[in-house]
Amino acid sequence: MNVKPNIGIVNALIRLTCGFTMLAWSTAKLAKKPNRSRYLMVAMMSAMKIGEGIVRYCPVTDLMQQSQDMNRQNKQDNRE
Repeated sequence: MNVKPNIGIVNALIRLTCGFTMLAWSTAKLAKKPNRSRYLMVAMMSAMKIGEGIVRYCPVTDLMQQSQDMNRQNKQDNRE
């Protein structure tokens, strides 16, 4: 598995901003209602977005790019 940056600087900054915002919101809600599991799930998802922004690697984007590459390769093979 080759992990190299596959998102741009602006995309990374947007992910960081949204991730920190959602993390702050979810932790504030968890402080009031600690038994709600959906706030914990939002906190985990926002932490993933923060990590993606720091590393500048998104596994979903990588998966989509690989899928597009495979589709192009199949079309070229069918033409020949």
